[in-house]
Amino acid sequence: MDRIFHLHIVRLTSYICSHNGDQMAKKAIILMNLGSPDSTSVKDVRKYLNEFLMDERVIDMPYLSRLLLVRGIIVPFRAPKSAKAYSSIWWKEGSPLIVLTKQLQALVQEKVDMPVEIAMRYGSPSPKDAYDNLLQKVPDLEEAILMPLYPHYAMSSFETAVKYMEEVHRKNKYTFKLKTVPAFYNHPDYIHALAESIRPYINQDFDKILFSYHGIPERHITKGDCTGSHCLKVNDCCHVPSKAHEFCYRHQTITTTELTQQALGLPAEKVEQTFQSRLGRDPWLTPYTAQRLEELPKEGVKKLLIVCPAFISDCLETLEEIAVEGKHSFMEAGGESFTAIPCLNTNALWIETVLKLVAEQ
Repeated sequence: MDRIFHLHIVRLTSYICSHNGDQMAKKAIILMNLGSPDSTSVKDVRKYLNEFLMDERVIDMPYLSRLLLVRGIIVPFRAPKSAKAYSSIWWKEGSPLIVLTKQLQALVQEKVDMPVEIAMRYGSPSPKDAYDNLLQKVPDLEEAILMPLYPHYAMSSFETAVKYMEEVHRKNKYTFKLKTVPAFYNHPDYIHALAESIRPYINQDFDKILFSYHGIPERHITKGDCTGSHCLKVNDCCHVPSKAHEFCYRHQTITTTELTQQALGLPAEKVEQTFQSRLGRDPWLTPYTAQRLEELPKEGVKKLLIVCPAFISDCLETLEEIAVEGKHSFMEAGGESFTAIPCLNTNALWIETVLKLVAEQ
């Protein structure tokens, strides 16, 4: 297996890099993740939440209404609670998401001759930090390949990350080109890496595996429907072919679940999909993870596995919301065992997948 992996890396590296040394030095990779507060202090968490929730693609309201809601209601109430939650999962090296993204950066860098930087949509390092760091290393940079660490397209994740990178690129008048790796929710290598990361856990006795994805408001689904007449309007819309699927988060998460289920050979009754992290009272994608965790034990599901494919790196939403709070809810409701499967993080097959996705650009 190691030899096969090595051969794949050699081929992929050759594909990514030109045979000409100068050409190799003129290309670069940027890995982009969500971001994190600089520390667990209420002040830093408040700053992070303000930046995150004031994003018009996260809370899509008129500016003044969003300002009043975020800075007047949500953040003052949420910041102290979030700071406490971050403190419970913070590593001595720092934020798990930042640490894991840096580890991924280092491992990818080992496999390629071009420089690899990271950027966060919120917090630091910023897109400008990433661009400027690349130019320090390669002053005559010709092309940067952006790899958003979001498997699925959503306006509040993939779209806002890419648009922000493009905006910073344009405003600072950088002369190098920017290419973006598209959402990879159904890419065979991603599905393989995800399935193989799950496989060791399905060897144990379990009643069901729950695929929990980050939730979004239903209005984001209909707003992103390029046809204007398909998403959440056609019966079983996610399985009826449509151009809307290119930008439909719900369709893409369902596809990931179904492809992973097939790769693992799991029967349908052993698999369920839910959505977590709901914010506010508006209708969000259902079923809700928190609600199902309380209901499943009453339905005879006592031994649960849970995986969060929307997250590449373990973070607050996986380490605290699921592995701590989610487990507590499930066990209190009568569950017997609860196993939170780690995200792909620095999985060897995932690193190979990153190289493949970048190479395809």
